[in-house]
Amino acid sequence: MKDRIMHGYIEEIKDKGMKFTMDDLAGRLGISKRTLYQHFSSKVDILDAIIEQTFNDVDEQTKKIVEDDSLSLMDKIKGVITVVPNHVEFLDLRVLDQMKKYYPEQWRIVHAGLNDWDELRVLIEQGIQEGLIKDMNVDLIMKLLIDSTNATLDQTFFLKNNISVQEALSSIVDILLHGLAVENKS
Repeated sequence: MKDRIMHGYIEEIKDKGMKFTMDDLAGRLGISKRTLYQHFSSKVDILDAIIEQTFNDVDEQTKKIVEDDSLSLMDKIKGVITVVPNHVEFLDLRVLDQMKKYYPEQWRIVHAGLNDWDELRVLIEQGIQEGLIKDMNVDLIMKLLIDSTNATLDQTFFLKNNISVQEALSSIVDILLHGLAVENKS
C-alpha cells in the first residue's frame, strides 16, 4: 500500500503540483484518509519516503555498476551517469521549484543528491590516472557532467520532443565523452 500511496502522490504532483490535499490523494487512490494516515502521518512523510526511496535506488544501482568487474572503467562512468531512479518523473524542474518554496528541507536533500556524485568523481580521477581521460581539472569535469545530466530535469522539453530521460542521458554522455564530431570522416 505504501508504494501505491507514493505513486499516487507523484501523480497528484504531476497533475496539481505540490498544492494538493490528503483528501485529493485519498480520492485519487479510492481509499479513505484514515487508510492514508495508517501508512503515512502527513504529506511531508510521504515526500520524505519518496526522496529516500529515490536516492536509495540510485545508490543501489550505482554500487552495482561500480562493483561490476566485467565493465570497463569507461562503461562504469557511462553507467553511473545514466542511472535513472524509479521515481524519475518526480525529478522535474517544476516540482523542484515548488518543493524549494513549500518544502525547503526536502528540497535541500534532493538538491544535494542531484549534485553530489562521489562515486563518479572517483571513477573520473581513476580515468585520469590511467590515461583514459584527459588530465583536466576534476572539479570542472564534475560540474560539466552534473550540470549536463541535470538538464534532464526539464522533463517538459524531453516529453515535447519524444525523448526519454534514459535516451537523453545516454546522448549527453556520448557527447561529453566522445564529442560531437564524427570520427575519421574526411
